[in-house]
Amino acid sequence: MTDTLEPFGSRLRHAMDTRGPLCVGIDPHASLLSAWGLNDDIAGLERFTRTTVEALADRVAVLKPQSAFFERFGSRGIAVLEKAVEEARSAGALVLMDAKRGDIGSTMAAYAATYLDKDSPLFSDAVTVSPYLGFGSLRPALDAAAVSGAGVFVLALTSNPEGAEVQRATAADGRSLAQLMLDHMATENAGARPLGSVGAVVGATLGDAGVNLDINGPLLAPGIGAQGATPADLPRVFGSAVGNVVPSVSRGVLKHGPDVAALRQSAERFAEEVVAAVSGV
Repeated sequence: MTDTLEPFGSRLRHAMDTRGPLCVGIDPHASLLSAWGLNDDIAGLERFTRTTVEALADRVAVLKPQSAFFERFGSRGIAVLEKAVEEARSAGALVLMDAKRGDIGSTMAAYAATYLDKDSPLFSDAVTVSPYLGFGSLRPALDAAAVSGAGVFVLALTSNPEGAEVQRATAADGRSLAQLMLDHMATENAGARPLGSVGAVVGATLGDAGVNLDINGPLLAPGIGAQGATPADLPRVFGSAVGNVVPSVSRGVLKHGPDVAALRQSAERFAEEVVAAVSGV
């Protein structure tokens, strides 16, 4: 690893342009391990994770391990996660740690040190965070990311139905809370080229998002595949910002394992469909 990384937004733009704009989740939950013929134990976790990284890390733009599925195995699960992060990054994939951390003060700073400090064994190219303790609570993560050349993806409009009761609520000035958070992100990204390093998480299943998504940053779009959204839905949801969308698919690709060739073919097919959908705008 070099001492100084280019800003995450620049590295992500390059990865999207050269490898295609696709993020594949690494979600080793019990049902997927079973579908692969693996036991729900450390050996199964290691096999699942190693196979996914081997199949995809040298060809997709982003790999997104879901931290909770590793944490449930305790320290041995975290060790598997550490190795996966290292091997995926060595193979050229950007690693987005899906941890959805959100807290205040020194606790948020500790989360930032865990995922955004280059000396940490869990250092990732970006991490997901929750802003609903106030956008200012994210400052330790935003500052740590800026120092290390990493990125931060902030929850804005998530694909789960329950999210609307908070995210669609109205702030004092009449904006939705989601739009308020997006406007904060746009401020953080002002002037960045070719792309800011503060991204938003916006579900691909939302239909018309109903917010201004032009934040000059990446838009992580979960919900492709098993949750029902397709690449063809992206222009309708994201409008003029669709060129900055990083669609995220997990089960839609992972269900084809443990066959490495099948995993690769599925990811390539999704990436091609995304490019076709976006280029048609």
